[in-house]
Amino acid sequence: MPEWRKQTDSERKRLAARLREAREAAGLNQHEVAVQLGIGSRSIISELEHGQRRLDVVELMALAVIYGKPAAWFLDGDGAGFKA
Repeated sequence: MPEWRKQTDSERKRLAARLREAREAAGLNQHEVAVQLGIGSRSIISELEHGQRRLDVVELMALAVIYGKPAAWFLDGDGAGFKA
């Protein structure tokens, strides 16, 4: 895998923590999120929130909508570091 595609442990942990923080702020449990994503299994949400599974862009965009957060917030906490 090319270096630019590798995710560091700290990046993975930070993203996982933000996923959990956003879910809790939205007042949802893992099962409810899984149902809204159409995957039905809360174990996938748990794996994402523990950094055990890579998050793809489609999942990120769907979670951003469900949680009411800009997608960039999950990556840098406020979206300010990302410019189009």
